Amino acid sequence: MRRVLIVIVAVLGIGALGVPAALAGSPHFVDDTVQVSRSGNSLSATGKEAGLGNEAQVHVVLSATALCINGGSNHPKAANKQSVNAAGDFPVQNGKANFSLSVTATFQPSCSPPMTVRFTDVTVADTTNNVTASVPGTF
Repeated sequence: MRRVLIVIVAVLGIGALGVPAALAGSPHFVDDTVQVSRSGNSLSATGKEAGLGNEAQVHVVLSATALCINGGSNHPKAANKQSVNAAGDFPVQNGKANFSLSVTATFQPSCSPPMTVRFTDVTVADTTNNVTASVPGTF
């Protein structure tokens, strides 16, 4: 009887070691859900991440480079360029998280008409799970 009990405890112990791996997910941004748009000097990103397992929340960061572009569609000076970012924690429900972040670029001197703000090098990253999505294009 004692041997049977030892075998049962050993099997349960080995099974318990495998449970964390079974609960872990495969974090990824869901295709075509990461959307980026610009309105004036602000950039917004929304999307959905799935495969998150049993996490309570994820930390998502929106990063971009803001450029002040003149009326001739040129970037006049290196001083009119800045890195911008916004971050937030978003709850996970049923292994998924929806996120929405916005960032506003401010320049000194201001980037006022006929100059406009453009955003490049846009990335969205889940720093909790080391997942990154680069968004191509200029906004």
